[in-house]
Order: sequence, then C-alpha cells, then structure tokens
Amino acid sequence: MLIWSDTLYVVVAALAFDALIGDPAWLWRRLPHPVALIGSFIGLLDRTLNLDTRSPGQRKFAGAGVVILLLAISALSGLLIEMALRQIPFGNLLMGLMASTLIAQRSLYQHVARVRYAFADGGLAEARRAVSKIVGRDPDQLDEAGISRAAIESCAENFSDGVVAPVFWLALLGLPGLIAYKAINTADSMIGHLNPRYLSFGWAAARLDDLVNLIPARLSG
Repeated sequence: MLIWSDTLYVVVAALAFDALIGDPAWLWRRLPHPVALIGSFIGLLDRTLNLDTRSPGQRKFAGAGVVILLLAISALSGLLIEMALRQIPFGNLLMGLMASTLIAQRSLYQHVARVRYAFADGGLAEARRAVSKIVGRDPDQLDEAGISRAAIESCAENFSDGVVAPVFWLALLGLPGLIAYKAINTADSMIGHLNPRYLSFGWAAARLDDLVNLIPARLSG
C-alpha cells in the first residue's frame, strides 16, 4: 500500500492529470481502457456462470464467487503495479497518471457542459440530443426545466461513482483500492440489475457496490 507521505502526492497528481488530459479518444482507440478490460472479464464470467439451467441459489452463489474473484484479481493487480512503480524514479508520478485513467472528473464535466452549450447553440432540440447521451430517460418528453434537472441529476450521480469514490479508495488503499472499486462498480453496472437474469447472479455485486459507495456518496452530497 502507499505510505501516507506519498498518498496526497499521488491523489493530487491523479486529479491533475485527469483535469489536464482526461480520456483522450486517440489513445483508447488504440489501447483497451482498463474499465473495458474489467467489463470484458465480467462479461465472460456472466456468459460462463450465469446459466438459465441453474437454480436461483446456485446463481447467487456463482455471483458471489465472481465478486470475490474480481476483488482478488483487481486488488492483486493494483498491488503488484504499485510495488513495481515505487521502485523506479518518478514512480509516484506514474502512479498518479495511471490512477487518472480511472477518475472521470474531466469527462463528466464535458458531457454535462455539452447540454448547456446545446441550449445556447441549438435550442431545445439540440439540448435533448445532448442530454440523451448521459441519461436513460426519453428526452423527447422533457422541457427546458426537465432537461436541466436530468443533466444535474446525472452529474450528481456520476460525481460520486466517477470522482469522489475512486479518489476516496485511492487515498485510503492506493491503487489496489482504486482498481478494486472500479471492478465492483463496473460489475454493479453490468450485472447488478433487478431483472430475472441478474436478480440472483448480480445480488452480491449490487450489495457490495452499495457498501463501498456508502461513505463516498455522503461525501459527494
């Protein structure tokens, strides 16, 4: 884990890199994003273990196993990367750069700001198109106030998941904590749904995501 004297440096570096660079599209067109890799692994486990022929109890047990496996792999990966980076010059700076790829402050700002710009540049129709990219509701039924509320609500929700919680776990547990958090959060977004397919299989992912977001959500508020 990070020693406390290094923690603030890494957190500040991560936030600074994300504010300055964000998620450059040219890079992630050529390389798989870490969250995309996590998502691919979760998708593989879902297809392999979440079988319709299994009972709800078996699927819940399999889902809990997926969460444990994700935690183990992500935390161990973060620990090995952190240990390696601490042995080289400017390792903390590189750690901050790596951590910045899992923080979404710049992209969150850009997505919400596009709704504001759309009002100014194209009016209500353009704002509806812009807000449709960040919310799941039907934007054609929203007036100006509804679009504004939708953008603000999306910002508030994603501020916790995309900024505060990753920074909280990075500060508390270093890269292992950050990567493990993103694995849990990604699992919740993929399998933590209240529908017949995921009600049992995604139960553990959803409950653990609630737990790890308990403090960050209140800090965000």
